[in-house]
Amino acid sequence: MKKLKIVLLQNRYTILVLLSVLFAFIFYGSYHSKLKGNEKEIIGYIRKITIDGDKLSLIIKTKENMIVNYYFKSEKEKDNLDLELNDEVKVSGSIKEPNNNTVLNTFNYRDYLYSKKIFYIFNAKKIGLINKNNNIYYSIKNHIFSKTNNLLSKEYINAFILGDKTDISSSEYEIYKNLGIIHIFSISGMHISFIILILKRIKTNNIITILFLIFYLLLIGPQVSVIRSIFMFILSVFINNIKKIDLLKICFSIMLIINPLYLYDIGFIFTFIITYGIYYFKDILNKNYLLNLIIISIITFLCSLPIVINTNYSVNVLSILINIIYIPIFTFVIFPLSIITFFVPVFDSVLANIMNIFKNISFIINEYTSTISFSKIPVYFYIIYYALLFNKNIRVKIILIILIIFFYFYNYYLFNSYIYYLDVGQGDSSLIRINNKNVLIDTGGKTEYVKEEWQKKKHNYNLIDNSILFFKSIGIKKIDYLILTHGDYDHMGEAINLVNNFKVDKVIFNCGEYNDLEKELIKVLDKKRIKYYSCIKELNIDNNKLYFLQTKEYDNENDNSNVIYIEQNGYKFMFMGDASVTTEKEIMNKYNLPNIDVLKVGHHGSKTSSGKEFINEINPKYSIISVGKNNRYGHPNKEVLDNLNNSKIYRTDENGSIMFKIKNNKLRIDYCEP
Repeated sequence: MKKLKIVLLQNRYTILVLLSVLFAFIFYGSYHSKLKGNEKEIIGYIRKITIDGDKLSLIIKTKENMIVNYYFKSEKEKDNLDLELNDEVKVSGSIKEPNNNTVLNTFNYRDYLYSKKIFYIFNAKKIGLINKNNNIYYSIKNHIFSKTNNLLSKEYINAFILGDKTDISSSEYEIYKNLGIIHIFSISGMHISFIILILKRIKTNNIITILFLIFYLLLIGPQVSVIRSIFMFILSVFINNIKKIDLLKICFSIMLIINPLYLYDIGFIFTFIITYGIYYFKDILNKNYLLNLIIISIITFLCSLPIVINTNYSVNVLSILINIIYIPIFTFVIFPLSIITFFVPVFDSVLANIMNIFKNISFIINEYTSTISFSKIPVYFYIIYYALLFNKNIRVKIILIILIIFFYFYNYYLFNSYIYYLDVGQGDSSLIRINNKNVLIDTGGKTEYVKEEWQKKKHNYNLIDNSILFFKSIGIKKIDYLILTHGDYDHMGEAINLVNNFKVDKVIFNCGEYNDLEKELIKVLDKKRIKYYSCIKELNIDNNKLYFLQTKEYDNENDNSNVIYIEQNGYKFMFMGDASVTTEKEIMNKYNLPNIDVLKVGHHGSKTSSGKEFINEINPKYSIISVGKNNRYGHPNKEVLDNLNNSKIYRTDENGSIMFKIKNNKLRIDYCEP
C-alpha cells in the first residue's frame, strides 16, 4: 500500500492529465444550442469582422456565438460598409446547421465549429445597424485594428501582432503550409516569450506583465497557444519549486476542465505535445543556439508528425531544414520589425519589401521541395508512436523509425475492391480501386465564371484539393489512369489542377475532336510527358477490363461521352458520363447489358438521359446521381427519378460521397452524409 501511494504521488500530475482527458471525453457532446434553429431574424453584437472578396463574415454574439455570412451586391456597398466590433446589428435571412464533410477524411466544418461552441450559420439577406459601439474596451480594440488598414504590410502585421490571418491569400497560405512553416504566422508561445523578455528587460514586475498579457489576450482573442503560454507564465509566478513539465501538465488539465472541447482543437493538441516534447528532451539541449535550433526543429517535427499526417496526409521532407533557416529570420528580423512597424508606420515599406522577398523565396523553395504522402492512421497508432517517442532508450528509436515506415505503407496494399462516387457539387468524379491500381473517371470542375476583379477572391479555390486530400488519406500515391468522359468543364475542369498537384500516369480522352479545354490540358500533359490516348475500346488493369461502349463520333460533347462498363467480382458497374438518349439507343443496339448492379446515371439526372427504354433494359439495382445541391438546372429531373424508381437511388447532394466496397464477394455500401 505504501509503494502504491509513492507511485501515485510521483505520478500525480500525469494522473491529473488522464483524469482531465477522461472528463473531456465524458462531456463531449453535452453542449447544445440555445436557439430554436428556425430564426429568421437575429439581434446581436459583432465580435469579429472578415471580408473575403464579395463575402462578409461576422461572428455575432446573441444567446451564443453565431457565424453570419452576407454577400455584397456591389463594390460600392462593400466600400460603404460601416461596421465595427461590438456594434449591435439585426440580420434577416435564414439559419442552417453547418455541413459535415461530404468527402471521406476531409475537413469537417461542423465538428470544427462545434469545438468553438458554434452551432449555426446564418445566411443574411439584410444587415441593419441598431446601435454603434459605446464600450471603451471595444473602442480601443477598434482603434488598434484600424491602425493597420492603410499599411502595405497590413496582412502580415495583422497575422504577427493581432492574430488575424484572413488577409493572407489562400495560395500564399498553402505555400507556407506545404513548407511546414505556417506556425510562424500564428501567435504562439514564441511570440509571448518574446513579449515577456522585452517586458523583463524594461524592469516590469510580474503583476504588470500578467495584466499586459491578459489585455493582449483579450485584444487578439482566445487562441489556445497564447492561452497556454500566458497561463504557464502565471502559474510559474505563483507556484514555486515545480518542474516545467509538471507545470505544463497542470496547465493542460485546468484548460481542459474549463473547456472540454479543447481536446478536439488541433491547435491545443499541437501546442501541448510540442511543448511537452521540448521539456522532455531538455537534457540534450545546450548553450549553442544553432545546435539547439536543430534539435528543437527535430523534436517539433517528431512530436507533431502523427497529427500532421492525419491533418494533411503529407509531410514535407525538408520542413526541419526550412524551419532551421526561417525561424531565426522570423525571430530576430521579421517579428521585431513587425512590432516596430505597428507603432512606427514609417517602417511599413521596409517590412512590406522584406515580406515580399520572403514570399518569393518561399514560392521558389516550394517548387523544389516535395512531400511524402501518408494515409490516415488509426488512433491506437498515436498511443504506440508517442510511447516509443517519449522513451529515451536509443534502441526504441529504431522501432520508432520502423513504425514511421509502416505509416507510409499503411493502407497502400488493397485486399478488397472499392468504387467511390465523389461529391464534387454539380459535376462528376468517380474513383475505381482494383489490385492497387487507381482509375479516376472525371475530376469535376467549377462552373462559375466571375468577371469582376473584386469578386474573384471568393472563388480562389480548387475542387480537386478535397479529392487529392481524400486520395492521400486512403493510401493512393498516384492515379494510374485518368479517364475523361468528355470535355465539359463540370467533368474535366479540375484536370489541369490534378496533374499539376498529383502524380498521374496516363490520361484517356473520349472520341471526337479535342475542344479548347482538352487542348489546354494536352499542353500540360506534353510538358509533363504524361501519355494520353483517345477513343479506345478497352483498358486492361491487372486482368480486370474496362470496356468503352461509346466509340462512335457525334457532333456534340455529351453524345461523345465515354460510357464505361466494368465487371468486378461478379458485380456490374456502368458510368454514363453525359451520354444522351441517342447514345443509349446506340449502346442497346450493340450490346446486351441486363441487370446492371450499379449505374452512374447520365448527365446528373437530366431529362436528356436515362430514357425509360434504356433503364428498363439495363435494370439497375443501384443508381448514383452526381448532382449539386440546389443546382440551377433542376437536376435530377422528376421523369428520370420515375424511370429509376425500381432501383435504390443515391444522390451526392443528399448522401454526399458514396462508396461501394466488394469484400468476400459481397457488395457493401456506405456514404458521407452532409
